[in-house]
This record gives sequence, structure tokens and C-alpha cells, in this order.
Amino acid sequence: MYYFRHVDVHVDKGVARLSGYVWSTDAIYQARKIALRVPGITAVSTSELQLERNGRDSGVAR
Repeated sequence: MYYFRHVDVHVDKGVARLSGYVWSTDAIYQARKIALRVPGITAVSTSELQLERNGRDSGVAR
């Protein structure tokens, strides 16, 4: 189970743009999978997600 308290979702023309921060790369993949299950979503961008480890910003997660 994942809880994405610090992730914002903005949708435009079927593209979900995820921004905010997560604590693992696995969470990025799970967030993408969850977003793609939403009816009407055709693509997901995670380029604005930040990867944080131990409370420290590690840069943009790809």
C-alpha cells in the first residue's frame, strides 16, 4: 500500500502531471501505475517529482 501525501496531480487533455516528492524510486513507479488506471488518463509525467531520502532532497526523480 502506498500513501502519496506529498504528491500533487494536475491533468490536462488526458496527461497526468505528478509533482511533489516521494521517498523511493519504487513509489514513483507505483504512482505512475495508479495514475494510469484512472479512466481518461492516457499518459503520466513524473519529471516534476523529487526523490527525497532521509529528509534530504536528492534532485528530480526520473
